[in-house]
Amino acid sequence: MLGRETKVVIRYFARRSIAQAPGNSPRAAENEQWLHSLAEHAPSERNREGFVSDGIREQRVEVQTGPGGLKYHVEPGQNDSGYLNVRSPLENFVSSNYLGDGGRRVALSNFVDVRIVRCKSGSGGNGAVSFFRDAGRAIGPPDGGDGGDGGGVYVQAVPGLTTLAKLKSTYEAHDGKNGGGVQLDGARGRDVLIQVPVGTVVKWCMDPKVIREYLAEKQVKGDTDIRSTLQSATIKLPCIGRYAYDRQPRFIQLFRKSYEPGEGWIFKEKGEEYHQEKDWWQALNKKVRHHDAELTEMELDQDTFPLFGLDLDKPMSTPLCLLRGGKGGLGNMHFLTKLIRNPRFAKRGRNGLEQFFMFELKTVGDLGLVGLPNAGKSTILNRISAARPRVGHWEFTTLAPTVGTVSLGIDKPTFTVVDIPGIIKGAAQDKGMGLEFIRHIERSKGWVFVISLEKNQPIADLHTLIGELGGLEKVSSKKVLVVCNKADIDYDKPESQLKYERVKQFCDENLWDCIPISALKAENIELLLDRMAMCAGKS
Repeated sequence: MLGRETKVVIRYFARRSIAQAPGNSPRAAENEQWLHSLAEHAPSERNREGFVSDGIREQRVEVQTGPGGLKYHVEPGQNDSGYLNVRSPLENFVSSNYLGDGGRRVALSNFVDVRIVRCKSGSGGNGAVSFFRDAGRAIGPPDGGDGGDGGGVYVQAVPGLTTLAKLKSTYEAHDGKNGGGVQLDGARGRDVLIQVPVGTVVKWCMDPKVIREYLAEKQVKGDTDIRSTLQSATIKLPCIGRYAYDRQPRFIQLFRKSYEPGEGWIFKEKGEEYHQEKDWWQALNKKVRHHDAELTEMELDQDTFPLFGLDLDKPMSTPLCLLRGGKGGLGNMHFLTKLIRNPRFAKRGRNGLEQFFMFELKTVGDLGLVGLPNAGKSTILNRISAARPRVGHWEFTTLAPTVGTVSLGIDKPTFTVVDIPGIIKGAAQDKGMGLEFIRHIERSKGWVFVISLEKNQPIADLHTLIGELGGLEKVSSKKVLVVCNKADIDYDKPESQLKYERVKQFCDENLWDCIPISALKAENIELLLDRMAMCAGKS
């Protein structure tokens, strides 16, 4: 669900809305009234020092775990700007697929479940310096229009998509157009929309190039060393809570590189040095500085992103804004006053915002199928659904998650099963296929463990799976069904029966269901369907 992250954040103190500049064709009196209101309600300008992270550090800290498993530590106190200093391991803000040799970035069968994307919103257009002209006079009142706002970057989860393979590496919204003469405002920049599969989680992340440079500096090589470094190295982020004085970080504060209050002027004919010597200019700039400060405050309010990511687990009818475009600059028509009759200056548009985001696809399925390589998971999925995963007698036959829909009958509910690549001992240390596909069963209501009675110690295999998935406590948070496959092999021998009894006893102790089957010979498949439906809550 989008949840709280999509709602307006209550900031540290109430702020009034920005004093809007008069519309087109403003009279000098209207402009003066607006400028006077700026001076009366000047916002305090926050200290921008220390906003940027102090870099990557090799520093282990005592962490707590937030939603989605993100580990973080809140440092005591707040920085000079009132933000919470949150330190978190690098592994939370990058995918190892984008580091090292990059071999795993090339997904098979067009299945890609992790993408890092650079996004940039558009900058605002510049205000125009223009004067009305007609046959009767050489120069008339100022009529320079405002620049258009920059386009934003939006994301939308839509049904029908099953992979992130078609995502581009960069999405840039268009800049707003510059203002024109005769009070013509510039056109708004075109937005850009990123459509993703339902079940995608969007997280803020670091530029992979920066992390690759850090790893090169530390001379870190090999997937195992990279993963270890990502777990030990941390980065500090300025964050905010949901309300004033909330010590629980919820949002990362983002910062756009735009001009400081009192800057960003466009001069025509006579430059800044000339104007700085004029008292009337200094008085005007002091008032407009307050307008710039209000824009900065507005940008800080809107330029945030959920620390724990956005979970797009349902189809969206309305896109969600990731990055907003910059505001357009003011044209010279707004600076006409009784004292300033021919303002030959205007304001530049505000800059857009550039950030990196990591898109992770978590397949939405009722049940997750888990097992060691060659345990028979794919054969089971072939038997119970219309899915046709690759089946073979070698390890890691399944190289990408496969989703099958199981129908219990015309008038009965259906449920979906997600088959992920086999897990081996040491997968948590990135051996074999690693645990990069575990995210696809995190949403599942139940987990179906498939073990082979052909092996010497199937109970040991079950313990291996439980350990690699996070331990008994985590596994027990799901509904669990243990399927003992290949029960037809040496079924008449006492040692084969003993193998099953040991597994059954362990399952009974944990209140888990356990059944023997033979997927190859289609034995006990009806019982399997019934038990899987119960595990999925569809019986």
